[in-house]
Amino acid sequence: MTETFINRIACAVPPNQIHEAFCIFAGRHALQGRDAKTFARMAERSQIEKRWSVLEPSEPLGSGTSCGFYQWGAAFPSTRSRMQRYEAAAPALAKSALDTLGLEAEAPRVTHLVFASCTGFVAPGIDQWVINHYGIRGSVERSIVGFMGCQAAINALKLAWHIVRSQPEARVLVICLELCTLHLQGTSAIEQLLSFQIFADGCAAALVTADPIGLRMDGFHAGLVPQAADQITWRIGDSGFDMTLSGMVPFTLAHALPDWSEQILGGADPSEIDLWAVHPGGRSILDAVAHGLDLPENALAPSRAVLRDHGNMSSATVMFVMRNMMAQASPGQRGCAMAFGPGLSAETMRFVTV
Repeated sequence: MTETFINRIACAVPPNQIHEAFCIFAGRHALQGRDAKTFARMAERSQIEKRWSVLEPSEPLGSGTSCGFYQWGAAFPSTRSRMQRYEAAAPALAKSALDTLGLEAEAPRVTHLVFASCTGFVAPGIDQWVINHYGIRGSVERSIVGFMGCQAAINALKLAWHIVRSQPEARVLVICLELCTLHLQGTSAIEQLLSFQIFADGCAAALVTADPIGLRMDGFHAGLVPQAADQITWRIGDSGFDMTLSGMVPFTLAHALPDWSEQILGGADPSEIDLWAVHPGGRSILDAVAHGLDLPENALAPSRAVLRDHGNMSSATVMFVMRNMMAQASPGQRGCAMAFGPGLSAETMRFVTV
């Protein structure tokens, strides 16, 4: 069977750093008194220092979430308006990642394109924009991974893995692009605002081929906790997409991971894994994974660094972690990538550095 490799990964974020602006906005407009103090304390504990958005912070800082797109006390944008903003802003972010990947030179050889997103939908889609802009052949085979949440990158890479294993000459372009900040809701519920202060915008792109360069993908495993299906939900509403992120998620993962460990790791013990590319869905998620798998103190340092500098960019985030690992890892190190999503479900990938 043909071995399959992630040859390289490139990442990009929009130009606007909005974390401080959002925290001021929430504390000043959405919350009062004890709730405002609780929000500030919890935001500090989130271990997030920066988040990036396609929306510009309002002036003065914190007077509105982003350039008037959200104004407290006014009607928040409709789903249609948010999708129009996604369609307008996504191409530039995709271009930033794809230029870094070197797609202009690679484009004539691309045979397949896998595009993942859960924060915006438009047809013709961003996949077709990429094809037209870079001159990729119109006969390229396209696949869309939609609405799978933070775990979609692993699913997209799994599709690329299957493609190359069945067609060794294939060269698969994988793109994960998310504009999470478009989906802020007009709420004074502290639980929802704490959820919103985690999410950010970002794009990651990868080239997957049979060329023995980068990370060798060695297998995948999916896990599902059906009794926890209501702990992560993502539904289309009249004013953007409505997300539920229960505080029970870390507890559920910490208890499920020990039972899944053998299948996830292909029979290996967690102590035999050198690299952990865990999707940083939040500080408590990373703490739960570390506890559930009994990982060493610094095992999730790469994931915590991405959380600190970028927040949770949904599907793109775990690719940021893997990109950083590829720049620092030594040949022959064994790794595991892991991300979680609605269901409650987990998608995982075993890899070895080349």
